[in-house]
Amino acid sequence: MTDKVKIFSGSSNIPLAKSISDQLGIPLGEVTLSQFDNGELYVSYGEPIRTCHIFIVQSLSDPVNEHFMELLIMIDAAKRASAKTINIIMPYYGYARQERKRHPREAISAKLVADLLDTAGASRIITLDLHTAAIQGFFNFPVDHLTALDELTEYIRSKNIENPVIVSPDAGRASTAEKLANYLQAPFAMVVSNHDNHTGEEKMHVIGDVKDKTPIVIEDIIDTGRTLFNVVEKLVEKGSRDVVVAATHGLFSQDALEGRLNHPHIREIIVTDSILQQASRSEKLTVIPMANLFTEAIRSNIYGGSIATLFKNRGI
Repeated sequence: MTDKVKIFSGSSNIPLAKSISDQLGIPLGEVTLSQFDNGELYVSYGEPIRTCHIFIVQSLSDPVNEHFMELLIMIDAAKRASAKTINIIMPYYGYARQERKRHPREAISAKLVADLLDTAGASRIITLDLHTAAIQGFFNFPVDHLTALDELTEYIRSKNIENPVIVSPDAGRASTAEKLANYLQAPFAMVVSNHDNHTGEEKMHVIGDVKDKTPIVIEDIIDTGRTLFNVVEKLVEKGSRDVVVAATHGLFSQDALEGRLNHPHIREIIVTDSILQQASRSEKLTVIPMANLFTEAIRSNIYGGSIATLFKNRGI
C-alpha cells in the first residue's frame, strides 16, 4: 500500500476504522478530536497529509448531529492541510430516510447532507446499504455504494435454518428479500400494511405461506423496533416458528434491543458493525464485521478496479 494513503477515524466507530487500517497494513492516523467547554468541536491532524489520499471513517450514528459536524470539520481541516483527495467511509448514512418530501414544507435532509459534504471538500463517499439507492444521485462526486447482503446471506446460510421463509417487512424491501430468497433457495413472503381511514388503525397482512416455517425478516435499518415487533406478532399469529431478523444497520433507538426486540418469538437479531455495537447488550444479537468489504473498496480506489466485483449478488 502506498505511503500516500492514510486512514483516520472520527469518534463514531473507532474499532471498525482500526480493523480497516490493520487489514490494509497502515497504522491508524493521528488526529485530535476534542470539545471546548462551550460544546464546539476541535480537530487537528497529528501528522502531515499534504498530497495524501486520506480516508476518514465516520458513521452518522447517535449522536448523529455531533458526529456529522465532527466529520465536516475533519474534512475542512484535511482540505486546508492540502490533502490530495478526501474520501469518506460512511458505513451508515444518517438522514437517509428523509430522502423525499412526504408532506408540504418538509426538507429533503438526505440531499442537504450530500451538499454539505461536497461544500466541505469531500472527494468521494464509500457507504453501505443506503435506505434507497436513489440517494447516490444527490452527490456531485463519486459514490461507492456497497452492500452487506453477501455477508448476511453467508452467515444465515451457515446456520442451516430449518424450513426458512424470507420475509420482507414492507414493499420497500421486497427486492432485497427476493434476492436473499433466491440465494438461499427459500420461499418468499411479504408483510403489507393498510391504514384504515375509519378507525385510524394500521392493519397488517401476510402475503405468502409462513405456517410452520422459520421467517427470516430482512431489513436495512432497525431503529425503534416498532415495525419489527408488529411484523413478528403477525407472523406468529399466522403460525410461523420463531423469527430471525437480519439488518445492515442496528440503531436500536429508545432501548429497542432491550425492550421491544427482546421478544420471546425473536430467536436472533443479525446486524453489521456499520454502527458500533456492544454484543453484550443482548444474547440474541450477532454482529457481522464489515472491515474486509471496506478494505477491498479502498484497494479498488487506490489501485483501480471495479467495485461491482466485490459482490456475489450482482445488480443490487
